[in-house]
Amino acid sequence: MSSTTAAPLLALLKEKDDSVKSYALKSINDVVDELWSEISNGITEIEALYDDGNFSDRQMAALIASKVYYNLGEYESAVKFALAAGDCFDIDEKSQYVETIVSQSIEMYIKSSKEEFESKDSKFEGDEKLKAIFERMISKCVAAGEYKLALGIALEAFRLDLVNDILKSRLKEDTEANGLKLINYVLTATTTIVANRKFKESMLRSLFEILNSMKSADYFTVSKVVVNLNEAALAIKLFEKLHSTEDIEVSYQIALDMVSSGSQELLDTLLRDLTEKGYDSRLLDILSGLPTCDYYNTFLFNNKNIDIGLLNKSKSSLDGKFSLFHTAVSVANGFMHAGTTDNTFIRTNLTWLGKAQNWAKFTATASLGVIHRGNLADGKKVMAPYLPGSRSTSRYIRGGSLYALGLIYAGFGRDIIDYLKVHIVENSAATGDEDIDVLLHGASLGIGLAAMGSASTDVYESLKEVLYNDSAVSGEAAAMGMGLTMLGTGNESAIRDMLTYAQETQHGNITRGLAVGLSLVSYGRQETADGLISSMLDSEEALLRYGGAFTIALAYAGTGNNKAVKKLLHIAVSDSNDDVRRAAVIALGFVLLRDYTTVPRIVELLSKSHNAHVRCGTAFALGIACAGRVLPSAIDVLEPLTKDPVDFVRQAAMIALSMILIQQTDKLNSKVAEVNQNFLNVITNKHQEGLAKFGACIAQGIMNAGGRNVTIHLENAEMGTLDARAVVGLAMFSQFWYWFPLAHFLSLSFTPTTVIGVRGSDLNIPKFELNCHAKQDIFGYPKMYEEAADKEVEKVATAVLSTTARAKARAKKTKKEKDAGEGEKVKIAEGKATSTKEQEGTKEKDEEVSKVKYSSKPYKIENMSRVLPQQARYISFNKDDRFVPIRKYKGGNDVIILTDKKPEEPVSLIETVRQSKDVNAPLPTPFKVEDNLDYPDI
Repeated sequence: MSSTTAAPLLALLKEKDDSVKSYALKSINDVVDELWSEISNGITEIEALYDDGNFSDRQMAALIASKVYYNLGEYESAVKFALAAGDCFDIDEKSQYVETIVSQSIEMYIKSSKEEFESKDSKFEGDEKLKAIFERMISKCVAAGEYKLALGIALEAFRLDLVNDILKSRLKEDTEANGLKLINYVLTATTTIVANRKFKESMLRSLFEILNSMKSADYFTVSKVVVNLNEAALAIKLFEKLHSTEDIEVSYQIALDMVSSGSQELLDTLLRDLTEKGYDSRLLDILSGLPTCDYYNTFLFNNKNIDIGLLNKSKSSLDGKFSLFHTAVSVANGFMHAGTTDNTFIRTNLTWLGKAQNWAKFTATASLGVIHRGNLADGKKVMAPYLPGSRSTSRYIRGGSLYALGLIYAGFGRDIIDYLKVHIVENSAATGDEDIDVLLHGASLGIGLAAMGSASTDVYESLKEVLYNDSAVSGEAAAMGMGLTMLGTGNESAIRDMLTYAQETQHGNITRGLAVGLSLVSYGRQETADGLISSMLDSEEALLRYGGAFTIALAYAGTGNNKAVKKLLHIAVSDSNDDVRRAAVIALGFVLLRDYTTVPRIVELLSKSHNAHVRCGTAFALGIACAGRVLPSAIDVLEPLTKDPVDFVRQAAMIALSMILIQQTDKLNSKVAEVNQNFLNVITNKHQEGLAKFGACIAQGIMNAGGRNVTIHLENAEMGTLDARAVVGLAMFSQFWYWFPLAHFLSLSFTPTTVIGVRGSDLNIPKFELNCHAKQDIFGYPKMYEEAADKEVEKVATAVLSTTARAKARAKKTKKEKDAGEGEKVKIAEGKATSTKEQEGTKEKDEEVSKVKYSSKPYKIENMSRVLPQQARYISFNKDDRFVPIRKYKGGNDVIILTDKKPEEPVSLIETVRQSKDVNAPLPTPFKVEDNLDYPDI
């Protein structure tokens, strides 16, 4: 029979006889779950008994104190006393109390373990006991076969030793195939969830050793580890092992993967070392980047579906005499033709191009670099008519052509860096000359792009000379070039140089350039960039705080780090400078790249801010995080912003929508036609502000980018890394707010949407068919623009914008203001509710449209065809066919090495752009050059 009061038992605790106290404690323990509230009144006596070192049952006192604190909800104290209870606390007891204590113990241990790893100074009372409980729970998970749970908890606590023990024991006791699944689980968790860079590197190195010790090593998993570590020495070990096992085709596939996701520093070091060791020439060719770029140029050229009618409509609607509009059409043309190597629009619009003045001429010339992006074999020859030393007399054309070279060779600049460096070294001594300044501006941006991520000290020092000349025009570009060259290195010397000069110079342009440059140096550095971030955010100079927000963006890109998100939200609502607040909101998009579905919810309130700069930042944040993802909730937040009263907010909203809906078809998403029509209406509407028209024109270019054959991919799915070039492209593109020519950087983010099967024996592209298990017409191109339909739209638009309509609108507004009372407020609220329901209905409809049904009867598509991201999952290779991938195809846009089962049989090949020029070199080359030389100055 249970007691109704604990008073008699609590009274016994005051007796002098220890045996009486012990009896009281045991009896209290039996009733503590029911009478804890009353027992809590005597907690002081119970704790005093525990503190008495001579009392034999002090552990029972600790257990009772723990249970009382547990019931009071004070879990830290409950854990502290439970650990002190020793054997009296039964960890195996099946009760909510024990489960809660164990759970809290694990949380506290994880917290203290992290702190200890990060600072080496943290001490936590009861650490050893917490550690014992933690390790015991890990052992229980392993014994129960819950290996992933055990590994996940061990990773969270930064217990490298436990992760290693579990993996090694599983490899010993289970099959290597099952062990490999666990290794891949740890690898994915390490690259996407682990927040500490130092622990991440330690874990990756450990995985490299474990994988290398396996009898049948999985080289593709090893390559993922190498790329995430970005370490050439490990990459060389990998290729040496592949060389010794004669897995030539596997080495080709890994080399192609590294080209798409590795830094230029990694590729350059690898190429240099393997060349010295006399490795296979085809492998070296792949590592140069030439084949990959050639394959993509060939795909984009052969499949281009450029809506020239739409581009011409924009050109005719936007007066080329105005620099803003000329720049908009130049940039849009570059995007639409990006990577296609097709400059027909430029050839046929020479008169219009001639209208360009000053920096608009610079931008127009640089757009050739976007069109020929990746044309590594012929890039310099294409730009020859415009480069310094040619017949071109305009300094803006010469400067723009050097910037164009950087865009062509971005990330693969080993063949052009020396040429660009000569122009920088020869001209850096001349100060105050405007011609030289423009030339150095273009050369600095160009060499920064060409040397991006190479960590070249020579290039960095050359650009530093330009910076120290303290010219606003060339200094700003040099600062950004320095950041691009040292991308992600966290180089302390570079950070010191750049931060010091940013605080000393009197030129705002240079300070901003250095602030953005510092964010590039800190790319992916996570907590190691915290010191720099603090010093920038604490500055009284708004431009440095602006850079501080972008440094958080790039240092924590894709990590979803809570601390970074909180800091950015705080800056977004509290900083005194509008530019800094806008930058902080934009930065949220970068930090939450991998958690993109959370972004609309996080920024929804900010999208309704009274501050236009915050609303503008919201649009860009959504565009960046959800680029190419077609997230309905993001579109719902952006649509009202396209009708915002402020022109630059509408501009940002339109650009963001185009980034989200890039390469979508009407059948995949019902919003596409409506959004495209809105862009056209804004461009053709005489009453729209210039900035809004600029945004609509750029957005059209993005929606139709790369001949409607590219999307924006910020993650490399195969390697589990962020695409550094794409992230940098977006970060620099967002700077067009201050400097329009930087809009061209977006081309770095464009990823061709195709599957390219390449024969491993000779790296040629065979003609064969793949299966697509979906409806044939759902992935087709959207309709081309038709002039006739547009004329009707224009008439309607003109009628709506007539004086009469505006007078009616004013009258309606006045009446509405007069009638506004409580009843009206209720109606408005009801209207909002209805509107929300309608939006939800539209959202559901869009999601239904986006669902593509799997078809067991596939249709055939040719190798190197357009394959949309949503389509890739329905693509398959037939294992019985002649050509099969050496690695299982998991549904991505990749270059894939194929094994040819019948190498002795003939096969038709797809000729690449590079091959066609090599074969026909003797005859057409002189005519092509002649033709290029006929171009008048842009």
